[in-house]
Amino acid sequence: MSDANLQPAAEAVASAEALLIGAGAGMGVDSGLPDFRGNEGFWNAYPPYAKLRLSFSQLANPRWFADDPAFAWGFYGHRLNLYRAAQPHDGFRILLSWARRMSGGAFVYTSNVDGHFQRAGFDAQHVLEVHGAIDWMQCTRHCGADLFAADSCTVEVEESTMRAREPLPACPGCGALARPNILMFGDDGWDYGRAILQEERFRDWLQGIAGKRLVIVECGAGTAIPTVRHLCEHVAKTNRGRLIRVNVREAQVPAGGIGLATGALAALRAIDALLPRG
Repeated sequence: MSDANLQPAAEAVASAEALLIGAGAGMGVDSGLPDFRGNEGFWNAYPPYAKLRLSFSQLANPRWFADDPAFAWGFYGHRLNLYRAAQPHDGFRILLSWARRMSGGAFVYTSNVDGHFQRAGFDAQHVLEVHGAIDWMQCTRHCGADLFAADSCTVEVEESTMRAREPLPACPGCGALARPNILMFGDDGWDYGRAILQEERFRDWLQGIAGKRLVIVECGAGTAIPTVRHLCEHVAKTNRGRLIRVNVREAQVPAGGIGLATGALAALRAIDALLPRG
């Protein structure tokens, strides 16, 4: 991380009137979550899948819920338990403190499905989870039941085989197998109703901050699935915002942006230490 870039980043945050937070998998690393970077990184986190030679994209596929529900819920049940056990790191608190002093408020745009921004105190009405959230479930039969919260769902996973034990999560409407409301690879069955509402609120927020000084703080969003990076760059360009990109390996930025090649928590703490107090 270049010290020369820290001061401009702090000045951009200090002078901003609105804050857009972009977050990818790298945001969760400081909370102890794996970022699944490449097959080797994924297999290091999940050795049973290395033996099966199955990649993250092969496992994050809705076909398993039809072909082998216990195997499907072994993968997603383990992630559900992992995300529940992990605590959002201090960087979330720092971002929330910045958000609270912006006259135009803040919005979160994230590809993460762990729900950690809401757990850290961010207003759920100002969070867009572009790939869905593991805290919400949907029916695999599309029986017409609404999405339902996963609060009451518990999944026991045999970690040596990564298979879930019965009973598996079920739809409260018809009793059929439930699945997470997460956009998977090759997924034509994702219920995107919740995401549409989030997108509408995001567009309304962007319209509402027109003319305000905007800073975009993007943390841990890589180029493998560049949804968050592209959105942050687009908003920076169309809304004349200042982009601060925090990424250990891929901190390159368009003209006018600020790149910090470090982890999210370290960068946020360093910026925050330079902000004026009082």
